[in-house]
Amino acid sequence: MYLLAAVPPWAFNLQRVLKLFKLLHRTRQEVFKNDTRALEAARQKINEEFKNNQNETSEEKINELLKIASDVEVILRTSVIQAVHTDSDKICSVAFCLREEVYVHLRLN
Repeated sequence: MYLLAAVPPWAFNLQRVLKLFKLLHRTRQEVFKNDTRALEAARQKINEEFKNNQNETSEEKINELLKIASDVEVILRTSVIQAVHTDSDKICSVAFCLREEVYVHLRLN
């Protein structure tokens, strides 16, 4: 109990913010692997959003922002599909299906 009293209240929010910031960047690196433009655009957007809100002090607003960031991470991880142009008339798309834990290969014409 003594240790908790010595830790300032904002430290708990800071820990949550940093954890989510790092998770978003790891997810970005997985989702946009080998796509340098998308990697850089996502990096800039994540950094910009966190920087724009770095001085927020309202507990309610911080929780709201963390919820939004968490939702974005889930959407990135579960809904983004990277496509690769393999031929003049074909696009090969590879999606990872998390629920079934198998790779699903789709061929679009």
